[in-house]
Amino acid sequence: MARIDASNLHLEETVVQVSRVSKVVKGGRRFSIRALVVVGDRNGHVGFGFGKAGEYTEAIRKAVEDAKKHLVEVPLSGTTIPYMVTTNFGASEVLLKPAAPGTGVIAGGAVRAVMEAAGIRDILTKTLGSTNKANTVQACVKGLRELRSADAEAARRGKTVVDILGKKRAAQIAEAAANAAELAAAARQAREEEARETRAVAGRRERGDRGGERGDRRGGGDRRGGQNAGGDRRGGGAPRGR
Repeated sequence: MARIDASNLHLEETVVQVSRVSKVVKGGRRFSIRALVVVGDRNGHVGFGFGKAGEYTEAIRKAVEDAKKHLVEVPLSGTTIPYMVTTNFGASEVLLKPAAPGTGVIAGGAVRAVMEAAGIRDILTKTLGSTNKANTVQACVKGLRELRSADAEAARRGKTVVDILGKKRAAQIAEAAANAAELAAAARQAREEEARETRAVAGRRERGDRGGERGDRRGGGDRRGGQNAGGDRRGGGAPRGR
């Protein structure tokens, strides 16, 4: 499978887990930080990555870079997935089941992060076996990678979508895809506006802090000048007393 270019996508990151791990060496234990991060554009692309470093920020940065190298494309059927799929990784097993519009994301913390990053808004999930977050996320992404869209399956069989699903179901899928595209565009615009407002507020705060620093410096100079003037007055008052 060809690697997806992350530079052309507007990816958002979600930190799923940050833990401290240790390595036993001859001189004792060496502690480090391991981070598990999920990235996605909320429009059919998602990936996960691990990072390990001596500091939290560096571990998260490495995890984000690793996740961008392992992006997968998820075939969406409107706001959900095309069909039910069950996958396992290690001792963890994840069940993903399509849901009707308005159901929402029924999932736990690790699976929810993957679903929201991929842009899935209606889905039913169940985590079976081990609840280890690393294995759960990998099983979830593995299941999403196994999904096939109706168009891809029709092309593989040499048929049309109507031949496979029927005329009524094909029309429903096309309508759901159009509605999902509108929702995704509106959500993306809202996130961009929120990001612009956050940057504007941060810029105003920074300018305010700089102005306060300049005011403090000017105020300090006036105070020094007032002290000197007071000293002159005290010094000039002595001859009048004599």
